[in-house]
Amino acid sequence: MKKAKVDPFIFWTSIFAIVIVTVLLVINRSTAEPYLDNLMSSITFKMDWAFQFLTFGLFIILVWLAFSRYGNIKLGEGKPEFSTFSWGTMLFTAGMGTSIMYWSMIEPITYFSGPPFGVEAEGKEAAEWALTYGLFHWGISAWSLYAFPAVVIAYTYFVKKRPSLKMSVALSGALGKYADGWIGKLVDILVIWSLVGGLGTSLGLGVPMVSAVVASILGIEQTLTLDAIIVICITIIYSASAFIGLHKGIRRLSDINVYLALALAIFVFIAGPTLFILTYFTNSFGMMIQNFAMMSFYTDPIAQSGFPQGWTVFYWAWFAATAPFMGLFVARISRGRTIRQLIVHMLLWGSIGGWIYFGVFGGYSMNLQLQDILPLNEILNTSGGPATVVEILNTLPLSAIVLPFFVILALIFLSTSMDSATYILSAIATKELKEGQEPARWHRMVWGSILAIISISLLLVGGLRVVQTSAVVVSVPIYIFYLLLIVSLLKWLKQDFPKQQ
Repeated sequence: MKKAKVDPFIFWTSIFAIVIVTVLLVINRSTAEPYLDNLMSSITFKMDWAFQFLTFGLFIILVWLAFSRYGNIKLGEGKPEFSTFSWGTMLFTAGMGTSIMYWSMIEPITYFSGPPFGVEAEGKEAAEWALTYGLFHWGISAWSLYAFPAVVIAYTYFVKKRPSLKMSVALSGALGKYADGWIGKLVDILVIWSLVGGLGTSLGLGVPMVSAVVASILGIEQTLTLDAIIVICITIIYSASAFIGLHKGIRRLSDINVYLALALAIFVFIAGPTLFILTYFTNSFGMMIQNFAMMSFYTDPIAQSGFPQGWTVFYWAWFAATAPFMGLFVARISRGRTIRQLIVHMLLWGSIGGWIYFGVFGGYSMNLQLQDILPLNEILNTSGGPATVVEILNTLPLSAIVLPFFVILALIFLSTSMDSATYILSAIATKELKEGQEPARWHRMVWGSILAIISISLLLVGGLRVVQTSAVVVSVPIYIFYLLLIVSLLKWLKQDFPKQQ
């Protein structure tokens, strides 16, 4: 089989754009940061209704697709390329990363002190909503935003036989000839930027958290040098994984990741207040199901607390910004599956994984707060999230073992997100990628190096946050992509599978 050739225009233009935009954002971050923050607030407040209708609408479309006659459409020939377990582990680890480790402990505490619906802060009702909203934000709605692009891209790749893992190709049903012109190129470059910025968000949360835990283990101060060393360690792991390839590298790393993640969750569940975790999760899960529609459309236009905009709408925008990457990656690993299998497994694997972590770690953290074992609210407000994570982990039995284990798991979680991303960045900048082909190894290594250099540079100069915010702002054009994806898929389904007379 011929080697996959690089698309020189997308490759060089993307690299040039990333370097120039990053440098400009960092140099002008004192003015760029407040501007982008205001722009982000404007998006979440003015487009709250749009993101909420989109997210709920995608969930309805996915359910319809899964259980309609179209659910039987097979994506590619032959048996599935990966076992169901490995397929599921890659779905989960690519989509969640260390974000789930961090927010499963921090988010319920934050909601407890700043609850929705005008509920009294730090009261009994606030405690009930604290975990409920975490389960909601990291559940089916979030994975609906990921799953729909995956379905359309997989359909384009395996059914339409368009040998290219690019968003522009998936939009061709709506864009027509324009998908092959400068508009299509612009779409792909924008997707690359959203992916780089989305990874910046993962690193921005994960690296300081890992650094704080390492500093606690070694009894040293958390410094930028330590942050940079951690990024280098992650780079070595994910570069090796991406170099080895999809089957031997990314798949195996994802499998290890899930085994370790489950082991840690089981340990905390058994060592912690097991009965409280079970009853608290059950109660919160019931509240989420009962209030799912209300939370999906909550905009708080009268009291204007800003809660849904600051949390729900921000999350939907963030997930939307990184969804093209997930769609491209999941499409690549889903050969041999049906549309029904793809939808059901994405929604269930992703949601259940998130619910387990929030149920266990959120329940454990809230128990520390509610039983006055540890004043997590105060620690969070005075010392920040990473320090709070360290304090929570130090309350566990065998913390001398738990903390290093947590560091290893976090490093692997970050690495699985990064190696998947490196693979897709190189795939987007490749002209054609037929079934069985992979992007050139040197190409994957180039993107791995670029991500590492940008990450370390941004950490050292303090410009990571401004790049994160700019990436979420990209969710506005991505919103338009969603609408075009819907048009493309419905058009193709009608053409390719007309109702029999």
